[in-house]
Amino acid sequence: MGLDPKKYFIIIPALFGNGESSSPSNTPKPRNGSRFPDCTFYDNVRAQHQLVTEHFGIEHLRLVLGWSMGAGQTYQWGVQYPDMMDGLIPFCGSPKTSPNNIVFLNSLEAALTADAAWHNGWYDQQPDVGLRAFARVCSGWGLSAQFYWDEAWRQLGYATLDDFLVGFWEGHFLQRDANNLLTMLWTWKHGDVGNTTGFGGDTNKALGAIKVPLIQMPAHEDRYFAPEEEKRAGEFIKGSEFREIPGVWGHFAGIGANPTDTEFIDRAVKEILGGSE
Repeated sequence: MGLDPKKYFIIIPALFGNGESSSPSNTPKPRNGSRFPDCTFYDNVRAQHQLVTEHFGIEHLRLVLGWSMGAGQTYQWGVQYPDMMDGLIPFCGSPKTSPNNIVFLNSLEAALTADAAWHNGWYDQQPDVGLRAFARVCSGWGLSAQFYWDEAWRQLGYATLDDFLVGFWEGHFLQRDANNLLTMLWTWKHGDVGNTTGFGGDTNKALGAIKVPLIQMPAHEDRYFAPEEEKRAGEFIKGSEFREIPGVWGHFAGIGANPTDTEFIDRAVKEILGGSE
């Protein structure tokens, strides 16, 4: 195991808006609910840097890595604090949210807010109809077509496709707060390292500021973050290496859903940590 808690001090910060960190669901009035401020990856990483340096007193990091929106923050760390770490491993994410990804995110927002119970974010009870619709949109994007052809959902313990769609997808999102989800959608939609101070919106220039070894690990048939988009981004990062996670799991390749993909990612973690010792 590359991330060995017996050997390394592992910090897992919570994203603004996810319900664990400051979020619409737990922030006092008047900034609760729909009044919660918009947060960028820049804002998140700035707060994380403050946590690491001021609270823990850490001056240097061995490795920054993350999945999905965590990958976006990994790229942001490399641009925002290029001398802070020895290596970066973003998996199943991107340094800039693509137009195709934004189309997906807009569909999620539309599905959720179409529920009459939404009330512009000032609901008394969670808009369950909207949350179920949100889940169904995600179910068509989060995994590859081959995953469904192969009925790989059986590996997760589901007997039928409907059980998987209801039990897994709807079951997951019905536990979430609608305003929290929309806050995270906004953060995801506006992901772009080019908006970091000093780069004037130039994403490629920002990527060129990354100094440390970086292993890009998109997943085969990830419908959120296409591997070819990551390959293009890597052309502007000196010393980056591109490794596509094979298989049928799409975006879920990076979430620990199956041991093969987890081992693929873990090998890269061991390489970077071993090389920095």
